[in-house]
Amino acid sequence: MRWLKPKGSDAKKLTIDPPEPRAGRHGVAIAACVKNEVRYIEEWVRFHRAVGIRHFYIYDNGSTDDTCALLRSLLNEDTLTIIPWAGRMRDTATSTILNGQVIVFAHAILNFGCYYRWMAFIDVDEFLLPKQARTVEQALEAVGDFPNVSLPWHMFATSGHEAPPDGPLTLNYTQRGADPMTRKENVSNFKCIVDPCEVTEVSVHQFQTRAYGDLTANDAGQRFTRRARKSPEFYSNRFLQLNHYYTKSGQELMEKLGRGWAYDSSATKYRDKVLSIVKSIEEDMVEDRSMIDFIERYHIDLSR
Repeated sequence: MRWLKPKGSDAKKLTIDPPEPRAGRHGVAIAACVKNEVRYIEEWVRFHRAVGIRHFYIYDNGSTDDTCALLRSLLNEDTLTIIPWAGRMRDTATSTILNGQVIVFAHAILNFGCYYRWMAFIDVDEFLLPKQARTVEQALEAVGDFPNVSLPWHMFATSGHEAPPDGPLTLNYTQRGADPMTRKENVSNFKCIVDPCEVTEVSVHQFQTRAYGDLTANDAGQRFTRRARKSPEFYSNRFLQLNHYYTKSGQELMEKLGRGWAYDSSATKYRDKVLSIVKSIEEDMVEDRSMIDFIERYHIDLSR
């Protein structure tokens, strides 16, 4: 794999040669970066197991809490792989910070992608919600054989909670930004589910594939260019919705700002960006109970 010529301060794209598919590859895997997520990761794992995720590739960025121990208590070796993944890297010639998530995603595709029909690249505050089907894989049937799906963020903020409420996260937060395709800075973006054996370019929020270049599809299978997916016409959540629980409660938002983000080069820049995003979300919100309806419909147990 090789880095594309960086634009700006951070190198954000990698080109790769897709892995050869193994016979019998099937199912959906998730690759995610984590650090000290013991408070939240059980619900995230339980929900995604309930919607049919076959395997979790967890890249642990130096957790000092019980995140890894908890994961091992929830999942066995057939469903969990933990990869130690700490530290930052810079390009020697330019001192450019290499985007750690991009390296993680490329590593996951190259080393594990050959075993799966799909790989999803999301964070622990993001949930893949089937809207009509029971599982993520069933929901993806709407895109057919197309290898590159982009799901717009549905951004949830505090829902009026100043302190963490009792009970599951997904049952307590119902207020989200009204327009997932808003043009407000940093509020609208995508996460992707791809056929790993077709990927030729990797970044955090977009991929390219061998036969289709930068074409990507929404959850209904409609195809757009990478640039055109930002248009209102791209939006669909008919089959699969990505819920991004961005802040949780006001208290947790302050904790989030205090921790910073491992892959952001400036703590001040990160804080300003987060607060701006929260303000933008809360300027125009709607109630979205689709997650609650799904959990109740299928009697999903998110507790121990």
